[in-house]
Amino acid sequence: MLKKYFKIFILALILVVVTELIGQKKIKLGPGYLVFLPMLYALVIGIIISLPKLKIMSEDEMKLSNDIMGIVVILFVAKIGATMGPSIVMLVKSGWALCFQELGHFLGTVILGLPIALLLGLKREAVGATFSIDREPNIAIIAEKYGMDSPEGRGVMGIYICGTLFGAIYIGLLAGYIGSVKIFNPLALAMGSGVGSGSMMAAASGAITAVFPAKAKEIASFAAASNLITTIVGIYFTLFVSLPVANKLYDWLEPKIGRSSKKRGEM
Repeated sequence: MLKKYFKIFILALILVVVTELIGQKKIKLGPGYLVFLPMLYALVIGIIISLPKLKIMSEDEMKLSNDIMGIVVILFVAKIGATMGPSIVMLVKSGWALCFQELGHFLGTVILGLPIALLLGLKREAVGATFSIDREPNIAIIAEKYGMDSPEGRGVMGIYICGTLFGAIYIGLLAGYIGSVKIFNPLALAMGSGVGSGSMMAAASGAITAVFPAKAKEIASFAAASNLITTIVGIYFTLFVSLPVANKLYDWLEPKIGRSSKKRGEM
């Protein structure tokens, strides 16, 4: 039974070893930084070795990899659960400022993102793509509720890949440039950098630290706390608020602005 997974496990192990040996790379670009993490290298190399022309992986092996994804998600959820328990005290002490930032994620993804996704022609993929910023915990929610082979699963993975490839670059430059204006308190910027993604947080906090080197420790602490709280609060917020709202909004908007709906109206 395990023989058919052996090649996949070996390739995954090689990817992990190679990308960890490369390590994190940081390139200064103006007041901001481009941060390249091992996760990014693994994703790019994984895309390359899965190209049909190279014949390194067959289509059947790719389907087996998708099956493994479900098991990995379960393990990841268990890890999050183990992290949440010891962090409850810190969550209470951190105050509501860190918790309310989740509203920003909600407004930016569901309220703005879903209508745009429908106008671009997405169907149920739009729900998975826009109910959150689509990082690892959000993938777990979609995987458990809909499955990774569903339209919602394709939507969440599409945004996850885009976020991995471009998210750290975008938020690193954005944080650096906003910090260089020096309108906002660096600790407020540090809290804003904790969007629930380790790579994005590292890129943003690194750029803010470059602008405010004297507050490096405080920036790192607030960014880490914010990122952890966003991950913890975000799981419940996206599960009980964002996802139901995204589904309701989809049911209401799709007949009105969906591409297929427009074509039916023209006919």
